Amino acid sequence: MTNSAMNPITEDDIANFLVNTPDFFERHAELLSAVKLTSPHNHRSISLQERQAEMMREKIRALELRMMDMMRHGTENEVLIERMQRWVKTLLMTNNARDLPHTIADHIQHDFMVPQVAIKVWDVREDFKIEPFAQSVIDPIKDFAASLTTPYVGINNNFDAVQWLADPAAAQSVAFIALRATRPEDTPQTAAEQPVIGLLVLASPDPQRYYEGMGTTIIERMGDLASAALSHLR
Repeated sequence: MTNSAMNPITEDDIANFLVNTPDFFERHAELLSAVKLTSPHNHRSISLQERQAEMMREKIRALELRMMDMMRHGTENEVLIERMQRWVKTLLMTNNARDLPHTIADHIQHDFMVPQVAIKVWDVREDFKIEPFAQSVIDPIKDFAASLTTPYVGINNNFDAVQWLADPAAAQSVAFIALRATRPEDTPQTAAEQPVIGLLVLASPDPQRYYEGMGTTIIERMGDLASAALSHLR
């Protein structure tokens, strides 16, 4: 019995031979035009050249889609930056510190198209303690806010702070951002160690608007800026 009978040639053997013998098709160029492949699009037999052309078109289409996606994200980022800039400008132009909590919440709701927004601040100066934004804050809410090292995003599990909203029953998904007594020199790490002075609540009737695992960089920055503005109340 011969070795070839004992060890039949496999597809891998053929593939390895062709890879390691690049001049094979130079000696047998007629085979290239004779090779037939099945098109994945219409399952008809096509030549090797046609299949290569198909693959090239697929690569070009994939690149086009990627470019379109990058352009779309670029446009979205520009819009987001513009909204953030407009919001910060409004905060800087708010002369009366008493108006800051309302301004923060109102412009987040309208500029960022958040269906419902609420904000409460505590440990404020004596002359601000009678304001609505400093009322109705129970200790469990303060404890919850103090436990947030990063924003909570997800479904509304009947959180106490949701009652601050105009329509609590409509809040299907929520974001809670702790507001801290940050200092200009704070880094993100040291800022998270500062005492909590308030809580910002974002809510939506869409259960997927805020979900566990979503990116929170923007709302974290929003919380940092709001915290800095609210320092005038302390």
